[in-house]
Amino acid sequence: MLAPSPPTAPRGRAAKPLRWLLLAVGALALLAVLSIMVGSKPIPFLDVLRLLGADPASSEDAAIVNGLRLSRTLFGVAVGVCLGVAGALMQGLTRNPLADPGLLGVSAGAALGVVLTTSVFGITALFGYIWFAFAGALAATVVVYLLGGPHPARLALAGAAVSALLQSGISAMLLLDSATLDAYRFWAVGSLNVPDSGVLLQVLPFLAVGLVLAAATAPQLNTLALGDDVARSLGQRVTGVRLRGAAAITLLAGGATAVCGPIAFVGLVVPHMARAITGPDQRWVLAFSAVLSPVVLLAADVLGRVLAERSEIHVGIVVAFVGAPFFIALVRRKKLPEL
Repeated sequence: MLAPSPPTAPRGRAAKPLRWLLLAVGALALLAVLSIMVGSKPIPFLDVLRLLGADPASSEDAAIVNGLRLSRTLFGVAVGVCLGVAGALMQGLTRNPLADPGLLGVSAGAALGVVLTTSVFGITALFGYIWFAFAGALAATVVVYLLGGPHPARLALAGAAVSALLQSGISAMLLLDSATLDAYRFWAVGSLNVPDSGVLLQVLPFLAVGLVLAAATAPQLNTLALGDDVARSLGQRVTGVRLRGAAAITLLAGGATAVCGPIAFVGLVVPHMARAITGPDQRWVLAFSAVLSPVVLLAADVLGRVLAERSEIHVGIVVAFVGAPFFIALVRRKKLPEL
């Protein structure tokens, strides 16, 4: 028996989220431009347009635009999309409003994989350690869900416990290797200032596959929201949907963490922002999360550069400073329903 296709929304109701989505895309484009303009040396908009694509060696401004800020902006967009979609997918699959790659140990699992390869095996190339990041993210996802189950509070507690355990393992390895510790201190705070811009092209295929898997899973999330028994009665293959979703989360969260370090709260906050605009339709939630997450990440990155004039506050610190109060308010709600 095939699952019935979701009812078609009235044209007026469907147009409203679409208008908001177009506004979000416009905000993303504006922040992308600001990300290139703003920094220790501000560069006017017209100069940015003139210098895009120029040889970085031709002038100081060209080196700043094409050698530093353009790649940083592209990293922000790619990582933001991945973290937002991974968070929305985790919340939809678990029906848990507290699900997030950082809170449920996925980012810590990926970080443990990266540290393990660099400190124990001496592997520093992306194509060497990214596989361990994926393995760590997947293992953490499975362990947390087995310990916590679908209940929101138990899943959050299991994620905190597993994250603490993984962080203790990371700390133990770092104490034994000072060279890895020096590199880890910069990477662990979460930063878009990746020295090698070619890393994005290397990790992009993994992120693209994760996004395709997430898009393929999105139509089934609305049926899963009715409960596993109802979903099965409608012909849904619940286990297959969850496995495909877990693979997407592993690729998206693991790849983003391997490149830019663990950035918390983006996958938690943004899906709730998207849900406030679109309602419970998971297809719209994933679409909005994919656009709003890079908006939040680029805004935090620009804010970190503005607050520290001659230096910068890393984006992971700014996002945590903003996201922590949101998480506390969410947990303190009298009723924390499943999604």
